[in-house]
Amino acid sequence: QSLDLANNQLRELPAALADCPRLKEANFRGNQLKDKRLEKMVNGCQTKAILEYLRAGGRGKGKAESAREEARKKKREKQQQKKDDGEQDELEEASKLLVKVLHVSENPAPLAVKASPGVRDVRPFIVCCVLKGVNLKPGNALKRFLSAQTKLHEDICEKRTAATIATHDLQLVRGPLMYDVRPPDQLKITPLGRKEIKAKDLLRQLQLEAEEQRKQKKRQNVSGLHKYLQLLDGKDNYPCLVDAEGVVISFPPITNSEKTKIRKDTRDLFLEVTSDTSLQICKDVMDTLILKIAELNRLTLENKEDSGSDNESDAICGPVNLKPSQNVQPMNFPLVVEQVRVVDTDGNLKVLYPSKTDLTTVSSLLTVIR
Repeated sequence: QSLDLANNQLRELPAALADCPRLKEANFRGNQLKDKRLEKMVNGCQTKAILEYLRAGGRGKGKAESAREEARKKKREKQQQKKDDGEQDELEEASKLLVKVLHVSENPAPLAVKASPGVRDVRPFIVCCVLKGVNLKPGNALKRFLSAQTKLHEDICEKRTAATIATHDLQLVRGPLMYDVRPPDQLKITPLGRKEIKAKDLLRQLQLEAEEQRKQKKRQNVSGLHKYLQLLDGKDNYPCLVDAEGVVISFPPITNSEKTKIRKDTRDLFLEVTSDTSLQICKDVMDTLILKIAELNRLTLENKEDSGSDNESDAICGPVNLKPSQNVQPMNFPLVVEQVRVVDTDGNLKVLYPSKTDLTTVSSLLTVIR
């Protein structure tokens, strides 16, 4: 139950520590660990958070970046290289992808998110922003949006095990918002395309559906699409985003609420990315999401599609918001990203997105007006 290895000469911590379910208190302070992020954690985080960090990919093996982060970095570089190769007009095209940042100080009514202390042991990291100037009405715009959200969850979010994206119709969001935790039998949500249900019953339903799908496809293991269901195994509380009316609008990494569902007439979005791994992963995913929305924006305008019927079916997953710009605005009309602050219950700032250092991972493809 208790392990004290403070002030030794440890350089790394074995990932196998995460497999000690009865370990409640662990003291590793005073060791010069190779993994500097882990070294900071052992000096300031609870034991549970440290063990989950080790479980999330063996990050105690002395590398400054985990294998996951390395893979993401390589993937981004590869995609960027692909876009650069053979496209000499890339800079000219990139100038058409514009995003303007509206700072909190310039916003008369900024949306705010308060994070309760309980999320630290469940799903501690959340990044949010508001995106205005989208148009999902023309042709297949909504269908492309839904497809893109699925692809982002599969790729950069690693089947939602690294991070989860949730997108909401801003007009249906009642702020201020609370990022909180609730016991599985008390958390109620109306998931996309379903009736109101308790979180524990929803998980049981999804696990049965996943098992049935596995049997039908004659696979040995449950598909990757459902691996994220295991992220909540053994948790006493589940994370949720609650609006000012007390309604749960998001239950990461499982689903969004029908209440704030994206539709063809949605104009403004509230974007949310959560993770149990790191804050930087949330920011990287949000950067990529905004870039994707800007790309879809341009695609819709270039195609000059007529309004048509789209299939509005939503996946049970929390959607990634990928949306095009306003009706017939000029091609370089920027989307507006409004900063959103996440604060603790005392009002202390935890994270502001986008800050001056955010959106730099996509700077070669996106022009940001700050």
